[in-house]
Amino acid sequence: MSSPSDDKPIQPWEEEFPIDHANAELVNRREFARLLVFLSGGMTVGTAWIASRDLLFPPGRLTADHRICAQADVSIGGMLAFQLPGSNIPYILIHLSENEWRAFEQKCTHLSCAVYYSAKSGKIECPCHAGFFDARTGAVIQGPPPRRLPGLAIETRADGIYALATPQKA
Repeated sequence: MSSPSDDKPIQPWEEEFPIDHANAELVNRREFARLLVFLSGGMTVGTAWIASRDLLFPPGRLTADHRICAQADVSIGGMLAFQLPGSNIPYILIHLSENEWRAFEQKCTHLSCAVYYSAKSGKIECPCHAGFFDARTGAVIQGPPPRRLPGLAIETRADGIYALATPQKA
């Protein structure tokens, strides 16, 4: 607090809001412990929410087969990005050879960057951290991704490529 013995003149606001500058910057152990408990509790609640979100709000299931595209829409070595109705998960459809098709989620299992198929290398690539996946199985070939790309069951029919309905768990 300022006192008349200080060399500096007292500002008008200092009279209304006196501050002891020597003690204003100190935080005692009790206040620090209280802050740690508060932050730890917040992190615990956040982690519990993330862990239980899939149990509380299960992802929607495809209840009927869904036509993705016509076979002629994707040339051999080509890729098509798509989403299923009622889902916000992006997928890619890859035309590997004459009668060989694969579909995978388009999110890398490392940090959810968008992946793409490179016909030149024959691999699914993640540009963020140089992750590579096998285009036939979705298995990790190289880089930081911890697990394979989730696949989507598809079927080739005369009128196009279809994503197959997800069977219900008993």
